[in-house]
Amino acid sequence: MDFNNHIENNPAFKGLTVNKGIDHPGNADDQSVQRFMQKKRKLLSADEYVNGILEGNISILSKAVTLVESSRASHQSLAREIVTQCLPYSGKSIRLGITGVPGVGKSTFIEALGTYLTKRGGKLAVLAIDPSSERSKGSILGDKTRMEELAGDKNAYIRPSPSAGSLGGVARKTREAIILCEAAGFDHVFIETVGVGQSETVVHSMSDFFLLLMLAGAGDELQGIKRGIMEMADLIAINKADGDNLEKSLIAKTQYQNALHLFPQKDSEWEPQVLTCSSVTKEGIDDIWNKIEDYKKRTVNNGYFFQKRNSQSIYWMHETIEEQIKREFYQHPEMKENIVNFEQKVLNMEMSSFMAAGKLLELYSKLKK
Repeated sequence: MDFNNHIENNPAFKGLTVNKGIDHPGNADDQSVQRFMQKKRKLLSADEYVNGILEGNISILSKAVTLVESSRASHQSLAREIVTQCLPYSGKSIRLGITGVPGVGKSTFIEALGTYLTKRGGKLAVLAIDPSSERSKGSILGDKTRMEELAGDKNAYIRPSPSAGSLGGVARKTREAIILCEAAGFDHVFIETVGVGQSETVVHSMSDFFLLLMLAGAGDELQGIKRGIMEMADLIAINKADGDNLEKSLIAKTQYQNALHLFPQKDSEWEPQVLTCSSVTKEGIDDIWNKIEDYKKRTVNNGYFFQKRNSQSIYWMHETIEEQIKREFYQHPEMKENIVNFEQKVLNMEMSSFMAAGKLLELYSKLKK
């Protein structure tokens, strides 16, 4: 007996009725799928990307940043052309590097400081460097809902880091993304990383001002803080300085300030300071920005601001050369097999790691001739 294709409509199942659904639309033919994919993947010309970026078109900016992040040779070639054309329109922002241990409240702080700036008429781009991306395939910023207000702000642009790649590669792409964002009219750029390793040095090498976020009341405040990170910091902000944590934050402020006096004077002639703030109540956020503006004014006047940017440009030229050479070395078809063979010789104690490296470099040099 036909129960409209549903056994559940059998009178034996009292009180249950299942309506007949719509007919299956059928599978799309291969040509339709190919046309859809071609349309979806259609690239613009370099001039079209550049014009869109200069007009402040966020959609085109995002597509250009995606090209910068891509590892495809054709995309890289187009990305280089776009970055080169945007270069004369960049450099007009203040680049703020932000780091801090997990749980310090970076997302909340960025949203608090970011909305403070956009409400004053500024335009903000937030970029991230994720040193764990190669393993986790994720990014620090993760879900933009963690910065819900800023994500919905028309004067803000939030871009998580690339989902994979070496720290050096991710960093280079972030630096190129800074150029594109500045060309699009963003006069404030935040570069964020998690404070767990080498990534702080990378962020410092592409920012004008380095801000270290810390917490109070989480054990010995000075224990476990890397001297290198402390030396890089232009300002330490003790976050979550509210409620029962306020008194602890003030004590921690004194401890950090005393610790900073132990470090030699910076080339910038700027004396790093310690401030407290609350990203929730917004207390102290304006004080932090005022200090950043003071820093820029002083370093522009003494010439350090642009001297540092010039040094960073040279640094990234050499870093890019090293990254490119390394990539070509490991991707060379004939080298791949040789690398495996020499790895086995090292494991078999037939030669040292250093000798194997030397032999591989000699072989690569011959293959490149």
